[in-house]
Amino acid sequence: MSDTAPSSSTSASSRPVTVPPTPTRWVGWILFAATMMVLLGALHAIAGLLALLNDQYYDVGKGDLAVDASYTVWGWTHLVVGAVIAVAGVALVYGRTWARVVGVAVAGVSVVLNVAFLAASPVYAAIIIAFAVLVIWAITVHGSEVTSAV
Repeated sequence: MSDTAPSSSTSASSRPVTVPPTPTRWVGWILFAATMMVLLGALHAIAGLLALLNDQYYDVGKGDLAVDASYTVWGWTHLVVGAVIAVAGVALVYGRTWARVVGVAVAGVSVVLNVAFLAASPVYAAIIIAFAVLVIWAITVHGSEVTSAV
């Protein structure tokens, strides 16, 4: 009789062990972008609510905006864009690929929307444009790294 037990290591050692890559410090930029997207969505919602609830708040002369639309249209546009940006920002934290695509697209729409809205509120629109550009940069350069960290 043999004192050795049958070996069961053949099935365990034949499978390759995959070690997930360690997240880099750039993951922080994606979390920053996600936070900025939620903040950007909130700022859009505030701008939209101000336009909807008080027509005189953004009182500029007729034809001073790049796009001739009523403030009701501007208000609803800001609310919808803000909601989409905020939802994509939350999904970006969880590493969703669709959130990266939507985040870049809607942040680009946010830039165009606020350039058109610049005459009504120049400082506010400039701040939102700067936030949107930071979001686009962080997502496009380091967006894939958050998937390995989550």
